[in-house]
Amino acid sequence: MRKFHLTTIWGIPIRVSLSLLIFLPVLAWLISSTAQIEVYAGIVSVLTGTQLDLARLQAGSTPWLVGGAAAIGLFASVALHELGHSYAAMRYGLETESITLWILGGLASFKTIPREWDREFWIAVAGPITSVLVGAVCYAALLLLPANATVVLFVVGWLAVTNIVLAVFNMLPAFPMDGGRVLRALLARNRPYASATRIAARIGTVFAVLFAVVGVLSFSPLLLLLALFIYGAATGESRTVALADLLEGLTVGDVARPATATIEASATVEELVDRMFADRTTEFTVTDGGDVVGVVTVQDFRALSKAEREADSVADLMETDLPRFEETVGAFDALVELDTGGSGAALVDGPSGTRVVSRQDFSSAMEMRRLIGNSGPF
Repeated sequence: MRKFHLTTIWGIPIRVSLSLLIFLPVLAWLISSTAQIEVYAGIVSVLTGTQLDLARLQAGSTPWLVGGAAAIGLFASVALHELGHSYAAMRYGLETESITLWILGGLASFKTIPREWDREFWIAVAGPITSVLVGAVCYAALLLLPANATVVLFVVGWLAVTNIVLAVFNMLPAFPMDGGRVLRALLARNRPYASATRIAARIGTVFAVLFAVVGVLSFSPLLLLLALFIYGAATGESRTVALADLLEGLTVGDVARPATATIEASATVEELVDRMFADRTTEFTVTDGGDVVGVVTVQDFRALSKAEREADSVADLMETDLPRFEETVGAFDALVELDTGGSGAALVDGPSGTRVVSRQDFSSAMEMRRLIGNSGPF
């Protein structure tokens, strides 16, 4: 979904998702409802010892003013929560690429996720700690504000309560929420990181199912959306960590294969088809005067007619804008770049010349590591 740049703090771009811009008026409307104002006015009255004037809060356009200010304040609090994570990461020398505010809260995107349990622990708890501090500051302000500042008292009191609720909710062990990451960090103290991730992810999927059930029973679309997010993120990160674990210690040079199945760029597609049948392979490295220039697979010509196969050359079909890696690049980093760019293969440069690495090569390498263990390059 489209994102808009809001500001930059500590060199970290703060972005706002279109989903949040659409949701903010809805949230303001929900907060401004009579029932919400009555509930939170009662809570603020208990916190301050001063009875808030409900008639004043509900007069004219005041409910919309209260709802809008509270909604904006909430997402400002979420931004501070994510900055808390980012500050802790900076203390460990880790880079935060961006912070995105969206319909379900905020997401701090880190360049790398630390595998040291203590680092992940403190980065994860830094967000809820920040929310508690923001709630405490709002509560202190609540005690200092004059009793006749009804609207300001309500908004500040609402933010005090909501920040504490935000901190508590985020500490639920529903991976990849903060509590789930804390759980993984604690599990990783005495077991492999991949195993800790699998356990935390399974617990996260259980919470996702619970949120979905409650969302259906309470007719809450947000809880259903949260359930989908947790389920997708938990299973996705578990899979990513498993891949990284299988490729740990390997470079893309270890995975790449020699360019044995080659065909000249000037060859016709019909010649390519004949070679595929003869050599029993569906992928060829394309060369031009001995230099590797691309890759061609059976999918590249499957939709062509017989006349087109005879007229077109391999150069017309081959994939040429392939990523290039030095053979010393980590295998997992190369695989991530392939996935990000949507490429099926990449060229690998080294002292012995240019080779090709495909997704199938990564799959074969991971299967070998799974069978023989992660003792090192094979």
